[in-house]
Amino acid sequence: MKKNQIALISNSLLLLTAIIWGFAFVAQSVGMNYVGPWTFVFTRFFIAAILLLPLSAFSEKNYRASLPEAVEEKQYKTEALLGGGVCGLCLGAASITQQIGMQTTSAGKAGFITACYVVIVPVLGIFVGKKPKKTIWLSVALALIGLYLISMHGGMTIERGDAMVSLCALLFSFQIISVDHFSEKVNPIRLSNIQFFFASLVGLIGMLLFERPDMAGILGAMPSILYAGVLSSAVGYTLQVLAQKNTDPTIASLLMSLESVFSVVGGFLILHQMLSMQELIGCVIVFAAVIIAQIV
Repeated sequence: MKKNQIALISNSLLLLTAIIWGFAFVAQSVGMNYVGPWTFVFTRFFIAAILLLPLSAFSEKNYRASLPEAVEEKQYKTEALLGGGVCGLCLGAASITQQIGMQTTSAGKAGFITACYVVIVPVLGIFVGKKPKKTIWLSVALALIGLYLISMHGGMTIERGDAMVSLCALLFSFQIISVDHFSEKVNPIRLSNIQFFFASLVGLIGMLLFERPDMAGILGAMPSILYAGVLSSAVGYTLQVLAQKNTDPTIASLLMSLESVFSVVGGFLILHQMLSMQELIGCVIVFAAVIIAQIV
């Protein structure tokens, strides 16, 4: 198969991933009609972790075979557990703030606010010695303007749901930086598998402390939970890993950022959620900030 054909297939898979991730905001919103946010986070990531186990075990054999002999097995396992734990706790914290926020904000708004992690990550790089390009500050300014238009209505008070999703974007930034650090030391698929288990642990602890889920509610939310756990987490991550190997990184990041657009499309088509003109303009400005940050 020719190189350009492989790239076309890879880009198509990344576009499919963006669609899956965008419509996941709809599934998360619908799931809140049956279970609490902690229960949703626990069941979603536990299912994803179980499903990713076979792929993780298969990829681990090839990855370990490629490691230098100097790398000790005990050291590697410790690094994998530590990395998966740190990434998973960040992922769990980000996901629960997103779920709580989506109780009072729309799927489309949540998608665009969450996408701001693309702008936040380069800024946080300052603290690890990575100086961002000057143009990233243009993205920051645009993102702040866009967030103002999305979240502020009739005053200077940000809506609670939007504030929680904004915190989610910050926490996702920490998770991405953690993954970037540990994926250089351990098998990325094994790292993802372990982080799913730790993210589900965050949900389990909160569920036991704050919620009393019943089987009827869990069964009612099961289609949404399965979509988020199977498609958005397990399948979406696998597609991303496979497709990014054969396409340009900039094109890949731009295609995946379209999830914010599909979150609005899904919210409109399935949940009949409408955004005001001010909110739509804010979404466009945030999207511009995300595009500029990735191209740079």
